[in-house]
Amino acid sequence: MGFQNVLVAQSGGPTTAINATLAGVIKGALESERIEQIYGSLNGIEGVLHGRIIDIRRSIKSQADLKLLSVTPAMALGSCRFRLPKYENDPAIYKTIGDVFEKLQIGYFFYIGGNDSMDTAHKLSDYFAQTGRDIRVIGIPKTIDNDLPVTDHTPGFGCAAKYIATAMSEIIRDCEVYLVPSVTIVEIMGRNAGWLTAAAALPNAVGESAPHLVYLPEAPFDAEQFLEDVKEQQRKHKCVVVAVSEGVKNPDGTYAAETFQSGKVDAFGHKYLSGVGKYLETLVAEKIGCKVRSIELNVLQRCAAHIASKTDIDESVRIGAAAVDAALAGETGKFMMFRRVSDNPYAIKVETCEVALVANQEKVVPKEWINERGNHVTREVFTYLMPLIQGTCEIPLKDGLPVHFLFDKTLVAY
Repeated sequence: MGFQNVLVAQSGGPTTAINATLAGVIKGALESERIEQIYGSLNGIEGVLHGRIIDIRRSIKSQADLKLLSVTPAMALGSCRFRLPKYENDPAIYKTIGDVFEKLQIGYFFYIGGNDSMDTAHKLSDYFAQTGRDIRVIGIPKTIDNDLPVTDHTPGFGCAAKYIATAMSEIIRDCEVYLVPSVTIVEIMGRNAGWLTAAAALPNAVGESAPHLVYLPEAPFDAEQFLEDVKEQQRKHKCVVVAVSEGVKNPDGTYAAETFQSGKVDAFGHKYLSGVGKYLETLVAEKIGCKVRSIELNVLQRCAAHIASKTDIDESVRIGAAAVDAALAGETGKFMMFRRVSDNPYAIKVETCEVALVANQEKVVPKEWINERGNHVTREVFTYLMPLIQGTCEIPLKDGLPVHFLFDKTLVAY
């Protein structure tokens, strides 16, 4: 092929493991004699459009740098929420991207992101193919939501699941301190897919009775039934603990907590959620009248690197390096994925599929993994989740605080 330089970018919501995937891409590129320059685009595809490109070799000097990058949360290259339009609607944007790639002599482009990011990878791959440019485009998954189809799970999900399960265990201990009957409602991220909320049930897998109720967006939510569920649990437990997804919906499809939400939307038209915990807290206070509080785990679900899953971090590095191998082998327009070989012992393989199978698609928790009443999960969830949260990572500390990797963000001239 012609150009041999690499460009890598990150997009969408941050995760604890996305920098580990970036470290894997960089590692794979550094180890290849066929790759020359390694560039990073700051803030995703927007960085390409606005000339915000850095030389990654300025910052990565050793294996220690790669290791530190792999355990640094959030997105070291920054992110964006930008939907690439269809070519026929705005060909000028594609020409701008193509010109940047040509000036930098990019032969390989790796885009690390979620559903909408895979749409960008798909559109660019088609554009380069139709215009006869030998530029290989590979989409690499990330999302704490675990909602990308085809792949067994997504990098970043294991770390979030481990944090949520651990936080839930600690909340359970706290709830048992007093003799006063109480209800504690824990709100967890998840618009349409309840994988993260399912992870909140993991304490049950190790013998805890709590959380007593678990509500996922895959099952219709009814406020009156919720109150009956709480009352039933109160007859058995002094302290009732509830895990609920921010995206639970009424039977008519509207969000259960719409009156507590802003109604604003992001660049992709997705409503900003949160508020279901406070909504249910108010409901319990008014209708049941016991001590009640709500807890929103919020962004810690995606940046709690202090309790990262080693399995997740290791797999994230692995899939990033495998993406480089796939591109070097001639693949393009592909999506990197995990295929689970076995649960016990846990084993996965890294494979590829067409990125078109993933773009704008969504994977939800199977209905058979939710109980008949729609207020908890089944044991199959634990079999699936437990391998993903195993192991702990060594986090470098300075004066008792974690050390994070930062790129030299001097822009390259071209």
